[in-house]
Amino acid sequence: MAALATQETDKSVSDYIDRIENETKRNDSKTLIKIMSEITGHEPKIWGDYFIIGFGKYKYKRKSGKEEFEWFNVGFAPRKSKMTIYLTFDISQEQALTAKLGKFKWGKGCLYVNKLADIDLEVLKQLIAKSKAATWH
Repeated sequence: MAALATQETDKSVSDYIDRIENETKRNDSKTLIKIMSEITGHEPKIWGDYFIIGFGKYKYKRKSGKEEFEWFNVGFAPRKSKMTIYLTFDISQEQALTAKLGKFKWGKGCLYVNKLADIDLEVLKQLIAKSKAATWH
């Protein structure tokens, strides 16, 4: 049975990163691993079959209240088109920070970035720290 996206796996993060063909995405992934490891104090783990790289974990319930899952506190996924950065709060509530972030798109708990050179890494670090604080147990 395939791992759920919400399950931490024992897959090798470094092997996965080394297989990324795009050099910029590979280097950006290494930078994000360094930043997220420093802020969270956790080593990166591959979550599920979607190859999301997550740091730390907490339990949450779906809005229906029926299912409880483990999820990572912060993470990212180096996708072909964009880098997806996962945070655990509603990014629309952080307009003061996102106004200084640079070029990105967003979903409720995700930032979509073409490359790290497009954004201010110091602002990103503040958002990552906020995500850690929102869910850390």
